[in-house]
Amino acid sequence: MMAFSLKGELIETCSCNMLCPCWYGVQDLMIMDQGWCATPLLVRIREGQSDGIDIGGLNVVVGLFYPGPTLFDGDGTARVYVDDRTTPEQERELEKIFQAKEGGPMEVPASLIANWLPTKRARIEVTDENGNIRATVEGVGEIVSKRLVNDAGDRMTMQNAGFILAFEFENSTAELAPSAGSSWKDPDLPETWESKSGAVGQIDWQVA
Repeated sequence: MMAFSLKGELIETCSCNMLCPCWYGVQDLMIMDQGWCATPLLVRIREGQSDGIDIGGLNVVVGLFYPGPTLFDGDGTARVYVDDRTTPEQERELEKIFQAKEGGPMEVPASLIANWLPTKRARIEVTDENGNIRATVEGVGEIVSKRLVNDAGDRMTMQNAGFILAFEFENSTAELAPSAGSSWKDPDLPETWESKSGAVGQIDWQVA
């Protein structure tokens, strides 16, 4: 297994209504709202390295499509989109991490993918206004993530849910962040979609 470390933020959006049932990690509850599920995951890497290659400061998106009716029916199709600033060496390492070629926290969603499309380089631009995130992947789509807050202005969170543990979020906590306004259109994926559900978590992945 390759060694890598990665610190950053994972922003999940998906085509289900808020909140996507897959977060609970209970197989009997994972009935997809539309009969299928699609999600772009955005990872903003603050710092990291993989097999000695620096991957800090890069943005990565993983577009995942599962035909349903539940996540664990698998047979998914997916693509990794890497920042066009990446070097060939960085692209190689990022693909290994996010396709979970040698394990790691992406292993659960990746294990349900039957067809990995070729990794695509694209201009990925991210703006963050007080925790509300908008990211564009040139020629493919847009990700919108807006933290939910209560009347006191505190961000709403969930803890110890299945996907939180699978993605190894820090403190086993994710912030709820609806994704209305997100849209995705990759002609090689089976569907185009708009997202509604979403969550955000801080990650600190260490694979020796």
